[in-house]
Amino acid sequence: MNKLIGMSRYLVILAVISAFAAAVALLVFGIYETGLVVYKLVIGEASKSLAAKFIELADLYLLSVVMYIIAIGLYELFIDDKISTPAWLEIHHLDDLKGKLVSVIIVVLAVAFLKQVADWNKETNLLFFGGGIGSVIAALTYFLGTKSKHE
Repeated sequence: MNKLIGMSRYLVILAVISAFAAAVALLVFGIYETGLVVYKLVIGEASKSLAAKFIELADLYLLSVVMYIIAIGLYELFIDDKISTPAWLEIHHLDDLKGKLVSVIIVVLAVAFLKQVADWNKETNLLFFGGGIGSVIAALTYFLGTKSKHE
């Protein structure tokens, strides 16, 4: 029974493959969308919200990075922690993975707010949206700060 339970950790490889596939798909889609935006810019069809489109693309790339970090982190935690990764991406505990994800989520939220500002029509109230995002970022920052004090 112990051997069966021990081997079951390899089921996580399905999540690793799925997260990696999602990261690649988001990256390829982002590259395609970037190409379209640049093409429209070159032929003179640049829209009014060009900055918002590039911010949206940055958000897409960040989401791709999140999925990649999840794939690498799960692989390191459950399969093999001796893979070659940069020092900042080394994950030895679940808390390491959570910390890295929370850090990227904070940036994704900030980019989402920046996109709203770039698309602002001067009729909607950004205060509540920004306040909500700010509250979540403050809570996540507090979470990261308390985690580092305990380590």
